[in-house]
Amino acid sequence: MYPDHTSPAPEGRALDVHIPTPIQPVLAAPAPLVPVQPGTVPAVASVVLPDGRVVTGYAIDPVRPEPVAAPPAVSRAAVNVALGGVGFLAVCGGLLLLTTFVAALTALITQLITLAAIIFGGWIAVQIFSGSGHRGGTTVNIRKAVIKRNKFYG
Repeated sequence: MYPDHTSPAPEGRALDVHIPTPIQPVLAAPAPLVPVQPGTVPAVASVVLPDGRVVTGYAIDPVRPEPVAAPPAVSRAAVNVALGGVGFLAVCGGLLLLTTFVAALTALITQLITLAAIIFGGWIAVQIFSGSGHRGGTTVNIRKAVIKRNKFYG
């Protein structure tokens, strides 16, 4: 942090040097070991070997197998039937919604076709019944026309 070489203190001023004193770690005294009597005295077993020697020691509890999990309160068949019923209801609801959607779409298309027919029919009626007559073009009276060999003579 500071450079290795520093300029000396200006004359007339004393230079104070502070040396930190290290803190001694606190040594915790270990807790005294107190012998504790077991709640029950374990049984001592003696075994006589075939050659006549006797081995004495504490009995070791046999390893106990882990408890078997209890069977579920509800059978798997009942769970499968319930899940199948839920799936069936979901399919029925989906089909009901699909049927409703198709009916609404059909009604919309029918109304659009009807609206187009009304608008187009109105346009044709205006063209027919308008009093402005024809401006340019040729008017052909089909009742008086003569058609000979796929040719139209007016």
